[in-house]
Amino acid sequence: MASQMTQSALNALKLELKSLQKEPVEGFVVKLVDESVLSEWEVAIFGPPNTIYEGGYFKARMTFPSNYPFAPPAIRFIRKFWHPNVYPNGNICISILHPPGDDPQSGELSCERWNPTQNVRTILLSVISLLNEPNISSPANVDASIMYRKWKESKGSEKEYEEIIKKQVSDSKTDAEIDKVVVPSTIEDYCAKSTVASVDMESNITDFSDDFMPDSDETVDDEEEVNTNGGRGNKNTSGS
Repeated sequence: MASQMTQSALNALKLELKSLQKEPVEGFVVKLVDESVLSEWEVAIFGPPNTIYEGGYFKARMTFPSNYPFAPPAIRFIRKFWHPNVYPNGNICISILHPPGDDPQSGELSCERWNPTQNVRTILLSVISLLNEPNISSPANVDASIMYRKWKESKGSEKEYEEIIKKQVSDSKTDAEIDKVVVPSTIEDYCAKSTVASVDMESNITDFSDDFMPDSDETVDDEEEVNTNGGRGNKNTSGS
C-alpha cells in the first residue's frame, strides 16, 4: 500500500509541474500518468541531436515518495534501456537520486546525493548528462559499461555499443508514432520551448487535499531499488 502523500509534498509537486509547464526543460516533455495521481509522472526524453541518441523518444516513469522533497523520486525507463548507469529493470542509478546523508559504502559525498533543494528540473538535466557522460567507475550495468568503454576508447571503431543504442532509438520511434509526437532532429527544434504536451495546471489538475491517497496500483514495482541499491551511480549531478 502506498503511503499517504503529505500536503507539503502535494504542494511542491503541483508547483513544480506548473513551473515545468511555464518553462520546460529542453529535450523533455513531462505530464501526469493520471491527472488524479500527482505522485506519478510520465517523462519523455528526446535524444539530443549530434549524439548517438539523436531521434530517440525514450519514455520513463517518475514516482515520488510521500515525503517529497525530503526524499528523492525514483525514475525507471519503460522500455529496456542499455546504458552503464541503468539497471536491467530500467531504474536509473545516479547520485542525485540516492537518499540524503552519508553512506560510506557508496563512496559518495553527502553533497552528491539528494537534498531538498533539488527538484525535477535538476534531475532531468542530470539525466541528459548521464546519457552523454556515463559513470563507468561504478556501473549499474557492468556489461554495458565495458562495451561503452571499448567504444569510447576506440573512438567509435568498436561498434557494438553504438549499434545497440541505434536499435533503441529505432524502437523508440514506435512510441513517438503512437503518441503522435514529432521528435526534434535539429538543435534549434531540440532547444525550442514547447508547451504543447504539457499539462494545463489550472484546468486539468485535480484539487488535491490532505486526505489524498495515491493509488497503490500506480506504483512501479521495485521502485526503491534506485534509492537503496549499494551501487554509487553517476556523480555528475550538475548536468554539465
